[in-house]
Amino acid sequence: MKKLLLSLSLVALASAAHADNVLHLFNWNNAVPDSTIKAFESQCKCRVEATYYGSVEEMLAKLSAGATGFDVIGPANYGITPLVKLNLLQPLDHSKLSNLKNIAPAFANTRLDPGNKYSAPYDFTVTLVGYNETKVKELSLDPTTWAIAFDPKVLAKIKGKITVLDDPREVIGEALKYNGFSANSTNPAELKKAVATIEAAKPYWAAFNSQSYIKELTVGNIWVALGYSNDMYQARSDAAKANRPFKIGYALQKEGNGMTADSFVVAKAAPRADLAHQFINFMLDGKNAAETTNQVGSGTPNTAALPFVRADLKAVPAIAPSSAQASKLEQLTDLDAKTRRAWNQAWTEIKVSK
Repeated sequence: MKKLLLSLSLVALASAAHADNVLHLFNWNNAVPDSTIKAFESQCKCRVEATYYGSVEEMLAKLSAGATGFDVIGPANYGITPLVKLNLLQPLDHSKLSNLKNIAPAFANTRLDPGNKYSAPYDFTVTLVGYNETKVKELSLDPTTWAIAFDPKVLAKIKGKITVLDDPREVIGEALKYNGFSANSTNPAELKKAVATIEAAKPYWAAFNSQSYIKELTVGNIWVALGYSNDMYQARSDAAKANRPFKIGYALQKEGNGMTADSFVVAKAAPRADLAHQFINFMLDGKNAAETTNQVGSGTPNTAALPFVRADLKAVPAIAPSSAQASKLEQLTDLDAKTRRAWNQAWTEIKVSK
């Protein structure tokens, strides 16, 4: 009987250990291909459970409110600084990240995370305009300027058929670019002008939408969207697969665009920090990193991935910008506390205004 009880106890312990072999990921939706997740699960003999958020502000709010149990978080890089200040991250163990060497110099050792103490960049996206090619052509609109999202004279042609992200960092940032300023401006006068631009444009927008604008663009309910380059890639692919009578295009704007690298970080209280490091190193492998670009349509900061990126995607400016195009892409940075409060207050006023 004692032997039987011992055997049952060992089985129970083994089952519990197996049940705990789970990596909890907190990330943007559609940021990592399902096939890549499955490949990692197969390699590590574990399971990945993902929870999603739609903006850095939402992510910070949930974590600040006490959401726990996550192992890996995937913030935009400008979200790293507040996460560190909130003491929500643990330093990466570089000895467990042999593929960290694959990160391109432009994305490594940035002022947002010197020495990549906490973060490992895995993709980058550009905030830009996606559009229904048929409608834009019919209306003689120019999608290569931010006027299509902010100029009331232009917007009058697409009133109720355009959405913008529900994200102050992105929308205010692009309104600043439209006005000739830095997307990282800390100048109150420049912020005031950007807010006035948004308030003048808002009556023509159908919605602030970060969740379903891909579908709305794909089915033709909206014709223009201010959003992320990888989402526009998906909308274009979905429209083609559904044999829509139109194509979805997306373009960089001549005034310049904000762009953001996303990184993986390890939560301070990660239940499985060991699995977290395995996952990050797996995602930094050249072939795995290329799979993210090939399937999701994001750019890659991984030099080892470039030989495996599809040739057609290397011709897309938002995915593989030329040197001239890259010079007009501005990486979003963390704002100082005073500026962040001013932006958040301005955003609240924008959202509640008629």
